[in-house]
Amino acid sequence: MANRRDSRIEPSFEGPPQARSEAGLSVSEEDRVVPSNRKVSAKRKSSKAKSSRGGRGRSRRGLFGLLGRLFYWCFVLAIWGGIAVAGVVVYYGAKMPAATTWSIPDRAPNIKIVSVDGQLLANRGTSGGEAVGLHEMSPYIPEAVIAIEDRRFYSHFGVDPIGLSRAMVTNLLGGHFSQGGSTLTQQLAKNLFLKPDRTLERKVQEVLLALWLEHKHTKDQILEMYLNRVYFGSGAYGVEAASRRYFGKSARDVTLSEAALLAGLLKAPSKLSPARDPKAAEERSQLVLAAMREEGKISDKELKTALSAPATRAPSYWTGSENYVADTIMEELPDLIGDVRGDIVIDSTVDLNLQKLAEQSIRRLIDESGKKLNVTQGALVSIDDSGAVRAMVGGYDYSTSQFDRASEARRQPGSAFKPFVYMAALEAGRTPDSIRNDAPIKIGNWTPDNYGGKYFGKVTLATALAKSLNSVAAQLAMEVGPNAVVEAAHRMGIQSELQANTSIALGTSEVTPLELTSAYVPFANGGYKPDIHFIRRITSADGKVLYDSGGSGSAPRVVKTEIVGMMNSMMMGTVEFGSAKKAAFAWPSAGKTGTSQNSRDAWFVGYTANLTTGVWFGNDDGTAMKKVTGGALPAQAWHEFMVAAHEGVPVRPLPGTWKSTPADTIVPDDIPSADNNQPAPVPSASVGQQAPAAPRAAPVAQAPTPVRPVRPAQTVDADGFDMPADSGTTASVGHPVPPGSVGGPLKKKQTSILDILGGG
Repeated sequence: MANRRDSRIEPSFEGPPQARSEAGLSVSEEDRVVPSNRKVSAKRKSSKAKSSRGGRGRSRRGLFGLLGRLFYWCFVLAIWGGIAVAGVVVYYGAKMPAATTWSIPDRAPNIKIVSVDGQLLANRGTSGGEAVGLHEMSPYIPEAVIAIEDRRFYSHFGVDPIGLSRAMVTNLLGGHFSQGGSTLTQQLAKNLFLKPDRTLERKVQEVLLALWLEHKHTKDQILEMYLNRVYFGSGAYGVEAASRRYFGKSARDVTLSEAALLAGLLKAPSKLSPARDPKAAEERSQLVLAAMREEGKISDKELKTALSAPATRAPSYWTGSENYVADTIMEELPDLIGDVRGDIVIDSTVDLNLQKLAEQSIRRLIDESGKKLNVTQGALVSIDDSGAVRAMVGGYDYSTSQFDRASEARRQPGSAFKPFVYMAALEAGRTPDSIRNDAPIKIGNWTPDNYGGKYFGKVTLATALAKSLNSVAAQLAMEVGPNAVVEAAHRMGIQSELQANTSIALGTSEVTPLELTSAYVPFANGGYKPDIHFIRRITSADGKVLYDSGGSGSAPRVVKTEIVGMMNSMMMGTVEFGSAKKAAFAWPSAGKTGTSQNSRDAWFVGYTANLTTGVWFGNDDGTAMKKVTGGALPAQAWHEFMVAAHEGVPVRPLPGTWKSTPADTIVPDDIPSADNNQPAPVPSASVGQQAPAAPRAAPVAQAPTPVRPVRPAQTVDADGFDMPADSGTTASVGHPVPPGSVGGPLKKKQTSILDILGGG
């Protein structure tokens, strides 16, 4: 043991390999930190040989390894991405109502307004057009929309992965969002159920709803719903509204080039609308045509023909005077049937052919004489004996101004108001043969001069009305009292507030053309005041009657038959030999012209036993026209319209009869003179009653009647007359007393040929 502890075995590097092996511990040359020189060169040669043999192999193994790792991590990321997407879908899907409760919301109700013969006047409502079946509309429309918006519509399942991928690549390369990749089904889902927010939640819900739509409905049903609801710009929802808006025709009649324009609008409806940018709309439509050709939907010949079609120039707003009627109907609708909850059809009273004739007449006269006579606007209303409005034009051009001058503009009627003064006088006992002294008169500070200062002395009321003599109208207003005139006008149909002063005799209180025309209807129908109406019937889409006007059988009598006969006899003179001779035509007709101060307003309201029509010309800002009177442009427009309206209609006489009475039995017949300086007597008969005949008697002096002050600067030129501005003070005056020069020398005034023609 001692020997083993005392002896050590030292490692040897010099001995033979066998000895090293036997000892159990050895270090070879290659294991040394610094190898010996004799074996270095051999080692290097060996390493180079091995490197040259295995280099390419290691390179190939490294590339495949890199691709393998890349594929692996992509696969892992895809799995986690799918899990994340599924989580997002589940999260946002959970926030939606249960799919069992989903249903297609009702389309916004359309209000279709048609004429008496069934022609379309207008569509109103949120959509602005009725729903059209896919099989009914022009086949070019769905083909164009699919070609430019969703080429794989009939092959995808509601979401188009190819289109979505293409859109993503395009957006990434372009550096901005230019394509959405949404299918038509997704767009429909968004329009039906969602808000147009660009959020992840909305996009997820859009996809889910698109899948649901594809499950519940066929492709054709989805496309039909889409085309009837999508926005096409300029307030038009659905292809029918858009076709009417831009082309004035139904979607059933749209051509290839028009269908391409409609399809092109879907990218940016407001921006590309032909009413806003016709050039941009046309350029976009050419892209649609190219897409249709690429998809084989059209031939080269069809493409060439469509490209050569003229560009569409849509008006900036709905055009056509029938839209004035449609607007008025829409205002009345809530009072008749309440809220509209489904599609309805309104049968109006308007004759579209007459409507177009009226519009053409108004526009033609303004186009021809507008600049020369400083006339920019006109209005026309025509009403039959039952109160049905057959035509209403509210201005020169609806597309440039939607303000309805026929039903909304209140203007001074001038002498067109005088029939109510004369009617009140007849109801108080006068007759058309009653005589008054046409001479200069003064009532307080008011001097209602005749046109051009010309007076005729003793004249009958019939002559005074036909020639629109102001002094006689003022005398009658003083005799019966302004309140009686106001009552008569309201009873006949005037609805506006009227000032009960003496100047009302000359039409200083403002009225609308619609109400003034309606107030003449009792003269035409024998004394009855019907309800003025635009709507005959309202029915639902399934034919259920929601409202019926019920005819005019209940119209109350507002004026006696004999008074109607007298008024018609007098107002026929206006057309036969008075201020409206230009209005005369083959039918017996009557009416009254009116012209306000300085020709600011020019009127003619006339009637036959068939129609009552009122015409107005003027300017919205109240500027004066150049010597335009009621017997000029208004009478011409009335004549054109009434001749066309009565073509082929059997002639009928005006209602009521009246025969002239010998002058010596006319009551009252006393005429104030300069000698006695006494006012004319005022009969005590109440309004609406015929005063009994009485022998001549000396006039009885009466207390002066207080009169409201005449409004300053309301001087009127009705068919040519001056009414100087009032001083603004209240004058208590008696009945007018003509001066001693009645029938003598006339007051000198400068007149022209226009003054004479105008009734001077």
